[in-house]
Amino acid sequence: MIDKTAGASLDAKIMLASLGLILLCQLIGEAIVRSLGLPMPGPVLGLLLLLILLLARDRFALLARGPLRDDGVETAGKGLLAHLSLLFVPAGVGVVQKLDLFASHGIAIILVLALSVVVTLLATVLTFRLVSRLLRQQDAR
Repeated sequence: MIDKTAGASLDAKIMLASLGLILLCQLIGEAIVRSLGLPMPGPVLGLLLLLILLLARDRFALLARGPLRDDGVETAGKGLLAHLSLLFVPAGVGVVQKLDLFASHGIAIILVLALSVVVTLLATVLTFRLVSRLLRQQDAR
């Protein structure tokens, strides 16, 4: 008979270690941004650090230990993404708590949101067209 609890215990340990690694990268990114006064969010720098770590893991077998072994970080990331909607609950509660601001500045907020959507779409289209043009020129050579 196969002991399934030992496998589940190992999976839980790998998941916790992987989540710990993700949060550690975020913490390091936050610490670097705050200590150097960089104009970017700390979690973005932490994500870049995690990306570099994962790329180095794929290149150097010595790094494939603990949570970096056997796609542990990838599995933890997929688990976080599967429950991503739960992370929006605090934001929703914050919006409900500030309904008085929405009542007094609702039109301005809606206009700013609509304008930001249009600007984002235009930037995306222009970027796509520029990249397409550059790729066509490169293919023509």
